Amino acid sequence: MNPVLRSRLRVVLAPLVFGVLAIALWQWFVTARNIQPYVLPSPSAIWEQFTGSIDIIRDAAITTAKNALLGLLIGTLFGVVCAALAAAIRPIEQMAAPTVVALSVIPIVALAPVLYAMFGAAAQTGRVLVAAIAAFVPVYINALRGLRTVLPIHRDLMRSYAATGWQATRSVTLPGAVPFIFTGIRIASSVAVISALIAEYFGGPLDGLGISITSAVSSSRYSLAWAFVLGSVVIGLLFYCVTYALEALVTRHRA
Repeated sequence: MNPVLRSRLRVVLAPLVFGVLAIALWQWFVTARNIQPYVLPSPSAIWEQFTGSIDIIRDAAITTAKNALLGLLIGTLFGVVCAALAAAIRPIEQMAAPTVVALSVIPIVALAPVLYAMFGAAAQTGRVLVAAIAAFVPVYINALRGLRTVLPIHRDLMRSYAATGWQATRSVTLPGAVPFIFTGIRIASSVAVISALIAEYFGGPLDGLGISITSAVSSSRYSLAWAFVLGSVVIGLLFYCVTYALEALVTRHRA
């Protein structure tokens, strides 16, 4: 077998085999120990609820995914723009640093209710902004690091060619920053989903996966609650895979 193909198969099969073994062990443990559903439902019970309530889970997942996607797009846009300004103008970076640190430590538990009070409990705006703020920080930090990562020899080479600032940026700075930016976006994609999901726990419209999980738990339907959790896992994996594929497409010509 081709070594490259063998390596790719190993990358794909290893996590699949581990996942199957983990689920089998989970099922055996719950059955053998007679674990109650309110402690830990079995994978078979969760899957039964997932397939039986697929329409409800799908609608809730779409709502959460929309909020996370809007937040991710807004956070990425502002993160890249602010990083470009900070990389070009040093005082902006120094002024923005405390704000970025503050945003990175703001708890969603405290932020979501405040945003609901500002924009109304019936609007999705608060959830979108929570996801945007969470996505902004990793994109900004990684983009700024990438824009500042230019080898001196490359900068000197462009200067010897009498290149303008825009030409140097387009030919050297931006290509070198692209991998850093996409690293930030991949991190932000997962963080945006998590933030949008958690924000749904603390008010807002009665839709989305977060409020569905709390409703299922409050009615003692624990397997259904875990089925909603499975739906959130699917969304997170989808966001990550899409951003990873987009990165592979944009950087396909790089070594």
